[in-house]
Parts: sequence; C-alpha cells; structure tokens
Amino acid sequence: MRRRVLVLFPTAWDERQLATLPAATRARYELVLDEPRDADARWDLDLLAHVDERVRRWRGRLDGVFSSSDYPGAAVAAALAAELGLPGPSPAAVLRAGHKLLARELQRAAVPEVVPRFAAFDPCDERTWPPAEAFPCFAKPVRGSYSLHARPLSSRAELATYAAAPALREFQQYYPCLGERLAERYEPAARSARLFLAEEQLAGVQATFEGYVRDGKVQRLGIVDTEFHPGTRSFAGFDLPSRLPEDVQERMARAAGAAALALGLDNTLFNAEFLWDAGRERLGLIELNPRLCGQFGDLYAKVEGVHGYAVALALACGEEPPTARGAGPCAAAASLPLRTFRSVRVARAPTPEDLRAAEALFPHTLAWSDCRTGDELHVGPAHEDGVSVRHGVVNLGGPGRGELRARRARLEQVLGYRFDPL
Repeated sequence: MRRRVLVLFPTAWDERQLATLPAATRARYELVLDEPRDADARWDLDLLAHVDERVRRWRGRLDGVFSSSDYPGAAVAAALAAELGLPGPSPAAVLRAGHKLLARELQRAAVPEVVPRFAAFDPCDERTWPPAEAFPCFAKPVRGSYSLHARPLSSRAELATYAAAPALREFQQYYPCLGERLAERYEPAARSARLFLAEEQLAGVQATFEGYVRDGKVQRLGIVDTEFHPGTRSFAGFDLPSRLPEDVQERMARAAGAAALALGLDNTLFNAEFLWDAGRERLGLIELNPRLCGQFGDLYAKVEGVHGYAVALALACGEEPPTARGAGPCAAAASLPLRTFRSVRVARAPTPEDLRAAEALFPHTLAWSDCRTGDELHVGPAHEDGVSVRHGVVNLGGPGRGELRARRARLEQVLGYRFDPL
C-alpha cells in the first residue's frame, strides 16, 4: 500500500527533487503538496489555525507529514505530526532549534568547544549593544532565514548603521510574527524572537554536515563543502564529497550529533554548518537547522547512492531510512547557484524547454530558475546576503569538481538568461 505524505509549505526544490527519486521509491508514496507554498507564506498567516484546520481535514488519512521549508514549514510539520500522532520530531525541539539564542545556550552546554562567544541585543535599544571590545563580531537575527540580515560588523558605528536600516526595522517588526503563536502553544521559551545575536567571528573553511536522528541515534548522510564568491559571503557552490581531512569530518559529525540531541531533536533530518580553522585547529558551529537541506537532496544520490528526500519520506512515515556510502554513479556532485551582483530586470528567463535542454546536456543534471521574464531582482540589505541575488541553480554530477565547473558555463549558455540594469 502506498504511504500518503502531506508536503507542507512546498519549496522551490521539492517538486524537482521529488521527481528525481528512484521509480521504486516514488511508487511507495502518494505525495500531496499543500498550500501555500513556502515563498507565499505571509507574515500574518495564523499558523495555529493552519495546523488546526489540517488536523480536522487529514485526521486518519495520512501516514506522514514532511517539510523542507526552514520557516515556518519545519515547525508546522512537527506540530501537525504531533497532533495527528504521526512520526516526527517534537514541535518544541524544532522551535528551540530555530530560535538561535535558545539553540546557542543548549549547544554551549553540550559542545562548548565548537560554540562561539555570543550575546543577545536589541537593534532598537543601544543600551543592549555589545561593548566596543566585542568587535569585530557577526550579527544575525534570533529568528532568521538563510543569510538575511546576517552581517559581520567591525565597530559600534557600523552596528549603528546596520540597526538604523529601514529594512532591518521592518524585518524585526514583522518577520518573527509568523511563528509567535505557534511557539505560545508548543514552546513558550521560543516565543520572543525579535532580538539579534552578536557572535564571535569564526574563520576557516565552511562545510555542512547533514544527517538524521532516529530513535535517539545519529546517522550521517554526508558533508558538503561550501565555496564563496571572493570577498563576499555570497554562495558560489556546494560540493560533495568534502575535502576536509577525515579526522575533521569525524569531529564535525560528533559535534553535530551532540548539538542535535541537546536540542531534543529525534526522528528528523538536520543540517549543521561549521567553519574549520586549520591554523588554530578549531571547529566552529555556525548554526543547526532542524530539516532536510532540499538543495542537496540529489547530491547524495549522485555520490553516496541515497537520496536525501528518500530519507525524509522514510522518517516521516516511521520507516528505517535507506543507507549507502559511496554507491552513487558519480565521483563528485555540486550545487552551483547562478547570481547577479547588481539590481536587474529579467529580460529573459529560461522556459521549461530551456531547462529540460540544459538538463539533457550532461547526465545527472538538474536546473532551476528562481525568476521569470519581467521580474526585478534587487540587490540590497533587504534581500538575501545583501550584495547579490540568486536567479537560478544547477545541480550536477560527474568525475570531479573542475569538470563540473566547466559544465556550468555551457549550461548557462543554454539557459539563456538576459538581464537589463535597473
């Protein structure tokens, strides 16, 4: 019998990634993509009413609930699973993991050696700002998403400029509202999420450990290296397998597992971002996210032989996830974002036919477009990392990193993006 799984707040990755699952895996599940989509979730959406309505609609009709959405999907999926008596992490644990101050406090107690110094502050209250000796530091919202409003700051003067930005004030006022009522029911300690963190700056090579917890045991899915555009915090690529030394990867796995368990996570995928400073032999934990990284799902299938979404669906239904190591068809895989570093109008975006043509160029290729013809892409503090905007992504598999980078240039030609400056 097919297992029916409700996919909450579907992301840009979900449909394309789910379509790449092996036919035998797809045949085992009936997938229902819910509304709204992740990108359409308004700040004033009543998440408690959303959960309660779906409890009434789906009671007795589901085998699992799943979301790769960072906010609010992961927490809503956990809440709905709990209300329906389905497998999944506790909503309190997911809310704690998504509240960066609570998460830091629990991580510090469990694995202090990887947690940077940190302190909470309110951008609207200068009395709470870190002292001069705390700079340089890295500032980020307690309840954030991706790299939005996460910035290195060199001084209190720079913090003053950062705090006065209208985009930041608007973010602080509206963005945390989405999860506050959900936190009131499931984890009151995570209710107040309008503060920011000032953290000790970490240095080194960035990588992401992705794994899952099942019945209190941590399992590794893979470690993906992160590449940045020079002189920026804009992601340029994500590569599997990692080039970090094996002993460093083992340290990363142990620290990630301990941090996940300290948050109370169980029966869920998670990903933990680290920086490895080889000169100081220091491993630093950037953050831990209580969800699948949808962008990487097919990378593991290409190299390890297990698709991240297959693991997610198995966990959602209380099944033992598939396991493999190094059994994929490719020696290397990469997810390569396509970016603009200036504000533009999209004169031409790829058509569905363009996307399929690009994918047909090389085996093991997936292509996404994040924009449509006529869209305006704005670079600035209210958007993504503040200095660039992603307009597409290509995921590839092949013999090595160099070959995959060479293929990207050819793929961009076929995709045929054209932009006009704003």
